[in-house]
Order: sequence, then structure tokens, then C-alpha cells
Amino acid sequence: MEGLTVVDHPLLARHVAVLRSAGTSREQFRHALGEAAAILAYEATRDLGRDDFTVLTPLEPASAQRPARAIAVVAILRAGLGMVDGFLRLVPEAAIGHLGMRRNHESLRPEAYYESLPDVIGEATTFVVDPMLATGGSAVAALTRLEQAGAADLRLVCLVAAPEGVLSVREAMPGLPPIVVAALDRQLDEKGYIRPGLGDAGDRLFGTG
Repeated sequence: MEGLTVVDHPLLARHVAVLRSAGTSREQFRHALGEAAAILAYEATRDLGRDDFTVLTPLEPASAQRPARAIAVVAILRAGLGMVDGFLRLVPEAAIGHLGMRRNHESLRPEAYYESLPDVIGEATTFVVDPMLATGGSAVAALTRLEQAGAADLRLVCLVAAPEGVLSVREAMPGLPPIVVAALDRQLDEKGYIRPGLGDAGDRLFGTG
């Protein structure tokens, strides 16, 4: 699928297997999600622009590079919280934001119930994180809100995606944003769950359900 990167890495595959397993404990699920997020962060930041600068080593000056733009990570609540620490291992200076999204039971459309966005959102490369890209409704709503807030460089990072969700994002936002996932699963079922998926990531992460 255009604009979609499915990260192929043996260590990531191992973490995905742990996350899929119904026998995985909450502690194990949290750990695996954080580890998987760190690997996804590595891949999702691969094409960031760079600035050249000089660093003084103990012996002499040396040429060095760093990301050209500020980095922001925006978690779609609540399950997206489980991916933030993984990103921060690689970019500890990143600004963190939160978007709370829930489905309106009458319209069945996602609506925002909480918002806290970094001040640098207009100048930063912003990574929107959510373990599951199912119907794509929450992702599209979050990305649209971030565009309205002035975000110009958006990336969507998910653990598991359904083809329907990827298509939904692409149709709503052609050419934007790049999507990075650990696995592209088969389909959505009649209840909107990703198959084979990993269940409800938020429930498994926080012990609710």
C-alpha cells in the first residue's frame, strides 16, 4: 500500500508475537509494547532531515549531525500512552502531547474529549502513536485536529493495522501522512476488531475491559 511501511525485523516480530498471545500478562504486554515502540521509532525517524554541527572531542573538533527539526510525540488516548516511553528512549528531548478520542454512540464517529498539544507542534516533526489502526476513524480525527493546530510534518506510527484503516487514512488525507506499522493484518471483523489482531490494546495495557 502506498505510503505504508511495514517494518520487517526479527526482534520486532518477537515482540509482536508476545503482544498477540492471549497468555501474555499485563506486565509482559507493557514491556513488549514499549520495546516494539522503540524499534518502530527507530524506523519512523530514519528519514528525518539533519543539521550539521561541530562537536569538540577530547582530542579535536569533529563533524556531527542531529535532527534538523524538533520532535513531538502525540499519543491517542488511552492505548497510545503505552508507546510513548519507547519513543523517548530514542528521542528523550521530544515534546509529548495527548489527544483523547472516543466514539459517539449515536453518530458512531470519533470525537475528542481531551487535548494537550506541545507548543512546538507547528515547527516539529510530529509522530502520532496508537497501537491499533482499525477503522481509521480515530487516526483521521487526530491527524485532522493536528493539522488544524498547525502541524505540518505528521507521521502515524501503529503496532498493528487493518487494510481498511490504512485505506481510510489514505482516502481522508491523500499524500499525508507516512504510516509505519509492525504488522498489516488480514481484515476487520463485523465488530470492528482487527483479525488476527491482539485484542483490545487499552484493556490489556491497563487491566480494564
